[in-house]
Amino acid sequence: MNPPRKRRIRLVFALTAALLAAGALVYTSFSAGSDERTASQLLAGALPGRTYTLAGTVKDRSVRRDGGVLWFSVLDPHRPVAVRVRYTGIVPDPFREGRGVMVQVRRQGDLFVGEKDSMVTKCPSKFQVAPPRSGSSPAAAIT
Repeated sequence: MNPPRKRRIRLVFALTAALLAAGALVYTSFSAGSDERTASQLLAGALPGRTYTLAGTVKDRSVRRDGGVLWFSVLDPHRPVAVRVRYTGIVPDPFREGRGVMVQVRRQGDLFVGEKDSMVTKCPSKFQVAPPRSGSSPAAAIT
């Protein structure tokens, strides 16, 4: 085989391998994201036995502990709808009413059972605008 033909074959092979690797990277990036569902979406179409990622806000006055079981309701961020969750496992320190949460759940009737140790809380930003102090510039009010 002549040298120019060998180089051309190597180039085509290298470009094909690079294209396949880039395609695999793009596929992995898009398929790795979780498909979060809201309370209203789960109430409308969650199938029993299938696992979903429930995302929303912990409803005020809904948190109750019963031994090693945590009961709470998760509000839909767009509608006045909430689902009841029964959860066991590690509870993140920032968990509290009014805080955003994500938890893997399975439907059992009107109740959603959280998978053990699957809860994640969404922390609010630690940077907040402080109220302006009298006699100070607006730039000095940011903490």
